[in-house]
Amino acid sequence: MDEPREELQDEAVARVAAIDISKNSGVVCMRLPNETREGTRTQRVWTVAATTNAILELGDHLVCQGVELVVMEATGAYWRPFYYLLEGRGLRCWLVNGRQVKNVPGRPKTDKLDSVWLAKLTERGMIRPSFVPSKPVRHLRDFTRTRTVFVHESTRHKQRVDKVLQDAQIKLSSVATDSLGVSGRAMMEALIAGERSPGALADLAQGRLTAKHDALVEALTGQFEEHHARLLRLLLTTVDHLTAQIAALDQEIAATLADLPDPRSVMSAPSPPSGTSFGTDLLARLDEIPGVGPTSARVILAEIGPDMSIFPTPAHLASWAKLCPRTIQSGAKSTTGPAGKGNPWLKGALGEAASAAARTDTFLGARYRRLVKRRGHAKALVAVARSILVIVWHLIDDPQARYQELGPDWHQRHLNPQRKTRDLVRQLEHLGHQVTLAPTSAA
Repeated sequence: MDEPREELQDEAVARVAAIDISKNSGVVCMRLPNETREGTRTQRVWTVAATTNAILELGDHLVCQGVELVVMEATGAYWRPFYYLLEGRGLRCWLVNGRQVKNVPGRPKTDKLDSVWLAKLTERGMIRPSFVPSKPVRHLRDFTRTRTVFVHESTRHKQRVDKVLQDAQIKLSSVATDSLGVSGRAMMEALIAGERSPGALADLAQGRLTAKHDALVEALTGQFEEHHARLLRLLLTTVDHLTAQIAALDQEIAATLADLPDPRSVMSAPSPPSGTSFGTDLLARLDEIPGVGPTSARVILAEIGPDMSIFPTPAHLASWAKLCPRTIQSGAKSTTGPAGKGNPWLKGALGEAASAAARTDTFLGARYRRLVKRRGHAKALVAVARSILVIVWHLIDDPQARYQELGPDWHQRHLNPQRKTRDLVRQLEHLGHQVTLAPTSAA
């Protein structure tokens, strides 16, 4: 289907194709320079089924037409078959954010017009591509994200276990720190098997919990019935299944990390220590950051990838992760807006790492304590998370870099004495005191 021609003016890409994707199909708009009339373009719009054979046929057709760039809007998970298959055909593909390519108000909203609009924006260079990592990193992402979901589900079912016990007036979680530990599981298994004596159940305690025998007897006195036993068995079986799946995912993640290729060339990149792979060595270096454990390090690496050429500077990475305030300028007035949502998987891992680092006696912990007094808990955690992400950028970008702890007194050692004195004097004068300074005598 041909559309009316229009004048060609300062286009950034000469031969483009845009795809508006839905679950079962995609509307393709291909715009090419006119072969007979210089300065004009021809346009064709058609629908392609979202099946493998149809997408591969589309890729062959676009290659034959000399298309330089294929752009598609991120729509759930439906964009992945188009992106992966067309990329495999040798086409340069871009995934774009839907917020950046919204149609102008007042125009009809159809799949055809959306694909045409996306193609026009692309050929004029008015959009930017989203970050889509390489295939090995995508595999690592799938494993780490699935593990995170399973951990959340396991936590939810553990909370349901406690609700069942509370419904039966069993207050095990009020006495035991971990009600699903070795002692707690033994007591629950005995309850399911039919044991109802609080004293016999309390005798199953192990370790430090044996010192709380009397409290356990009181907590295990309740109205546990057969209904609670059947429900508790179902929940414990689900928790055990999820625990086994999480352990299996840990093995898959370790194997994927061991096979993670180094994005640098073989000649320019120094080899990791003998006996370790590139991914394993990188994970060990990230683990040295305060607050960052092996789990959070794997998530961070899976979300940003090992190639920092995509983010030219740490500021680019922090901006992409939405860990810096948005600048809003109108006239002579400049304000800051909300940082934005960003990548929820990355921000979740960085948030956990920042919370852990804030409780340490390190540079990052001191940074949190300095900021929380005047900026509040939430903003101080975001600042620490940004600092962790900047450290991660440097460690990934430089294979020889190692984390060096500056110490919690780093800010005190680098303060300007005159500025600190001036600030303290102003605070005392604000409280109504008259301050006279005298230098200390030389020792």
